[in-house]
Amino acid sequence: MKLLAIDCSANLCAACVYDTATGEIPGRHVLDLGKGHAEHLLAVIDRALDEAGITFADLCAIAISTGPGSFTGIRVGVSTARGLALALKIPAIGVTTLEALAAEAASAFPGRSVLAVLDGGRGEIHAALFGTDGAAVYGPAIATLEEASDMAEQNAAVLAGTAAEVVAAAAGGRFDFGPPVATADIATYARLAAGKGPGEKPRPVYLRDADAKPQAGFVLPRAG
Repeated sequence: MKLLAIDCSANLCAACVYDTATGEIPGRHVLDLGKGHAEHLLAVIDRALDEAGITFADLCAIAISTGPGSFTGIRVGVSTARGLALALKIPAIGVTTLEALAAEAASAFPGRSVLAVLDGGRGEIHAALFGTDGAAVYGPAIATLEEASDMAEQNAAVLAGTAAEVVAAAAGGRFDFGPPVATADIATYARLAAGKGPGEKPRPVYLRDADAKPQAGFVLPRAG
């Protein structure tokens, strides 16, 4: 069974094919765009499918990064994933950027709590805390720097994400670090989605309002 994973939550426009039986990635394609995900996403998906030697008809599910991250990129990715899932009559499975970053950190430091933190702009930090068993303890939510540093210190957490070093400095301690980036590897989203299985339809994770209007043609209702 083949699962397609899509990520447009940050600067990358990424897609990969994941073989749920073998755990291998037979096809992937990633562009470092910054902006313009809407214009390139379908071509990126086609490249991943071609490399894997399959078509849309061979897919069993679609995984999608739901944010937090780029407001427009998330809308593009989630809209595309839900549209494809509807057309193909297969499930779409959402994975947040914070849980994906935390999963990569937990892989490097097993049995540890992980605090995934992203720079949300305007002095805000987008945060999620995961326990030693990998279960979510807090978030995704907006946290102050003081709140995030307190969580890091009290849980002796591994820190991951773009705000990791800032939080560590505010906590005044020595911490272990996972990936200090805005989004995880596309294969991580695929593996997490395969482990979750079907559930509710994915919705964008917005922790604050957009700074700009979304690109035309990719419109979803805001989560209630």
